[in-house]
Amino acid sequence: MGVDLINYIDRGGIIVYILIFLNIIGFTIMFWKLVVIALSSNKREFLINEIILFAKENSSEFKKDSIENFINRKIRKLEFGLNTVKIIASIAPLLGLLGTVIGVLESFDSITKSGLGDPSIFSSGISVALITTIAGLIVAIPHYIGYNYIVGILDDIELKIQKEVLKKI
Repeated sequence: MGVDLINYIDRGGIIVYILIFLNIIGFTIMFWKLVVIALSSNKREFLINEIILFAKENSSEFKKDSIENFINRKIRKLEFGLNTVKIIASIAPLLGLLGTVIGVLESFDSITKSGLGDPSIFSSGISVALITTIAGLIVAIPHYIGYNYIVGILDDIELKIQKEVLKKI
């Protein structure tokens, strides 16, 4: 199985190596974000008290907007890096499609050089096309899921903080 996987990766060419690189970057960022979110949930009460102190220092007419802006700034710090995951999720299928086009182009070049007599001549190009398409989807799908999951967690944290702050004011 391991040798076959390496063989498929080699046959997919540079596109598959780029997708593997993007996959490593994306999963590293998602793991890092989950660790940061887990650590920040321990500091939630401190953050709520900081927001309440901030609200008490501001005038009452700007209080609601100021509180929401303050909370948004804190949440945006937690969201840092997630755009990269979203970009990877968006670009991976496009890279797979690029590999598909390259593979089909190789197939047509083979047909042009050798004719249609032997199907094995153009099958390697089709193989590259399918491998890169699969690799692009394998990278994109978990990144879409991970991005949406983490954004959902952050939205939930934001709502809980707003609720707690409004309760204490």
